[in-house]
Amino acid sequence: CFAYFHPRMPHEPLIFVEVALVNGLADNIQALLDENAPVQDPGTTDTAIFYSISNAQKGLAGISFGHFLIKRVAATLNAEFKGLKTFATLSPVPGFMAWLDKKLAEGDPALLTAGDRKALSAAAGRQGGGKGSLKALLAMPGWQNDQVISEAIRGPLMGLVARYLMNEKGLNKRALDPVAHFHLSNGASMESLNWKADSSPRGLGNSAGIMINYLYDLTRIEDNHEAYTSTGKINASSRMRSFLKD
Repeated sequence: CFAYFHPRMPHEPLIFVEVALVNGLADNIQALLDENAPVQDPGTTDTAIFYSISNAQKGLAGISFGHFLIKRVAATLNAEFKGLKTFATLSPVPGFMAWLDKKLAEGDPALLTAGDRKALSAAAGRQGGGKGSLKALLAMPGWQNDQVISEAIRGPLMGLVARYLMNEKGLNKRALDPVAHFHLSNGASMESLNWKADSSPRGLGNSAGIMINYLYDLTRIEDNHEAYTSTGKINASSRMRSFLKD
């Protein structure tokens, strides 16, 4: 765990970050935090995963410290672990389900493709009404453990999360999702979505268990930060953009 402190507040961090050293991008938060998992030699890892980055002082909301801390953390880790090549996060999408509920209630015609509606209706055992079928399937207890249901809703949900994260904007062209705004403001780009990445009740309730990897390319942090804060431009990988529905 790394943190920024101010001399006048020596016992209270301004911002802190928790890091796990792994191989490749982490895609499941329970696996990442599993205390019973085999201990990996950090010297053999190639990726630093920031799984919790938080401003600790409410009065500093809106002030970006993250990219400074991340650069310092990356430099410190690089000095100690020479094999590290990638710095990324495994982050929640806390606003997704609230946004989806609103869109379903509004009857947004662009929410689902014809193929999505057909697959969802078949999985729900009902005719027509793809949006109603999606809502019904998500309301089923334990849907995430039902292979037929989870496979039917996977494609539509991943596409909707991608739309929510990349296309839905709030004030001043900022990303609607608060965690997305935080990381994009700090110079990250969107790398990939992860299905069934958080099986906790909170994770399922907030984002149907979907999480995202934000990538911190140390050579691009400043450019990404400037592009996002000045124009709202979101840099995303081709893999991330592939989730968007045409």
